[in-house]
Amino acid sequence: MFQPKKKRPRIRKTMSGLIALTLLSSLVLPCVAEAEPMDPSQVKFADVSVQAGQSVHVPVTLKQPDYSAVTAYNMQIDYDSSVLEIVRITPKYVGGNYPSIVENNESNFHYKIDDEAGWVRIIWADLTAGEHPVPVEQQLFDIEVKAKSNAAPGTKKLTVNREDAENWSFTNVDYENYTVLSGGTITITAANSGGGNSGSPGSSSGGGSVSPTSPVVTPVPSTPAVTKGVDIYVNGQKQEQSATASTSTVNNQVTTTVHVDNDKVINQIGSGLKTLLLPITGTGKGAVVGELNGKLVKTMEGSNAEVVIQTDSGTYTLPANQIQVDQILNQFGSTVPLEDITIQIAIVPSATSKQTAIQAAAGKLENTTVIAAPIDFEVKAIWNGQQVNVDRFNSYVERSITLPEGVDGSKITTGVVLQPDGSLLHVPTKVIKGNVQDSAIINSLTNSTYALIFHPATFSDVSSHWSRDDVQDLASRLIVQGTGENVFAPDRSITRAEFTAVLLRGLGLHSPRSTEAASFTDVKTGSWYEDEVQTAVSYGLISGYADDSFRPNSEISRAEALTIVSRAMKLVGLAQADASETTSLLSTYSDSAKVQAWAAEPVASAIKQELVQGADGKLMSDADISRAQSAAIVKRLLAKAGLI
Repeated sequence: MFQPKKKRPRIRKTMSGLIALTLLSSLVLPCVAEAEPMDPSQVKFADVSVQAGQSVHVPVTLKQPDYSAVTAYNMQIDYDSSVLEIVRITPKYVGGNYPSIVENNESNFHYKIDDEAGWVRIIWADLTAGEHPVPVEQQLFDIEVKAKSNAAPGTKKLTVNREDAENWSFTNVDYENYTVLSGGTITITAANSGGGNSGSPGSSSGGGSVSPTSPVVTPVPSTPAVTKGVDIYVNGQKQEQSATASTSTVNNQVTTTVHVDNDKVINQIGSGLKTLLLPITGTGKGAVVGELNGKLVKTMEGSNAEVVIQTDSGTYTLPANQIQVDQILNQFGSTVPLEDITIQIAIVPSATSKQTAIQAAAGKLENTTVIAAPIDFEVKAIWNGQQVNVDRFNSYVERSITLPEGVDGSKITTGVVLQPDGSLLHVPTKVIKGNVQDSAIINSLTNSTYALIFHPATFSDVSSHWSRDDVQDLASRLIVQGTGENVFAPDRSITRAEFTAVLLRGLGLHSPRSTEAASFTDVKTGSWYEDEVQTAVSYGLISGYADDSFRPNSEISRAEALTIVSRAMKLVGLAQADASETTSLLSTYSDSAKVQAWAAEPVASAIKQELVQGADGKLMSDADISRAQSAAIVKRLLAKAGLI
């Protein structure tokens, strides 16, 4: 009796008790005939925008009077199946200790999707005899809706026939709940043609700088902005209505902008603000922009606080001191009030042109697959029609990319950035397993376009070598390369230029942090290592010899390699050995007296961080370092710093 005409899903017999409870609740729950609440409960479907071919999340919420307590509901939602399809229903409230639900599973939450007929039925009941009714204000579930790729721009509606009790029923312990419904409009826009994305592929690496000002081009939204209040979190505590979110479509890109109530958050600084979290979910693959003003960022900087933008596609964790408000102010003019400067922190799906370029670059690499769509992470400062891009940082800044459901994180070998020459280069990346979705955490000294790839690599001559795992891991990350067909030559010595290049690739440093040129008499213009030497000098990793030479083709000793590594340790935040530790750490090796004074502290620092162990009780600091040893040391450095 409870199925809609001509739309009868085959419900498992084991669900019959739940369905009867939901739709015939008067048999189980007390009911007062014809009782009606003074105020109706309100069910709201969010109004959303979505591009053709993309998905979007529609939160469904219930707000009810204090004296009401919904203990069961049933609804059938209808939609135009020629344009839309339902991907999944995710319960947000099940009550009690019930597990997460999937379609047709036995539980107190049940749903059935019929994309051919264009409807979805959701049923829920409190099976604890009224002990876990729906709270006064609660999201019931989330609908993930996809606009079909051939969908024409326009609006569609999620509807419910509320005149039919089989399609719309809410039950309370005292009476049939009187409910009203609002929202459910889905605005469909044309598929992204690749425009509307600022930021350039492969932003240069470096630290502590902002780009020159440029005019702000404000695109006109193609759909009206929809604004609502949102909650943010300060040190993990919810701050209700401390921000508003507006959603609009610009250049075929759905963008949600969160405007923080700066004064409210500043008032929290005195209580020791450390983290400002802006969780914006339900936007699917749309762009998300968090907006703060310069005054708030400067105040957070003084408290060593960080701002976190959390979206469906990824998370951006940015220490306020890395935004460098003072440098931004110098660009605009020192007399500009900080509260008049808007700081935008954005997570944006990459333009189609970038996606195409990344796929093309991956195609040039052997055995390489791009996993998930690339994402741009951006920071901008805007004032009076001028814009400053903040694209370089003094220390590594963390961002994460959430993998699509069903994508195994073990199938990712590294994150990459797209360079101006069309190549893909490694950035430090580690994969975190999640309960539902895995994510890839990327640490970088820049903002850029990031993609994830699977590039497994093996070499025949390391299959039984002690360095196999280290070498093949770094090769899969595009950090080391072979010397020939399926050959790595692990025991061959490595040159100073080669070691420098491997270390830079591991650290994700792909261009100089400054324009000041390094001058070595033996670094030839146009040589393969010219840029690597320039970059290493700009980061203070190498300095050369007293005769102004670098000796790029000379084999590098263990002591020289560890001296460069010890300088990199400062960059990644690893502690070095002090004078007393140096003496103690070196004394345990029988050949410590052979370590020259200039190398003593760097070698001791490497020992302290367990980057080297020596062999047979010896350091052999003057011996040449091999390709395998170089790979092992660089991997240990990155792992110790938490970058991989």
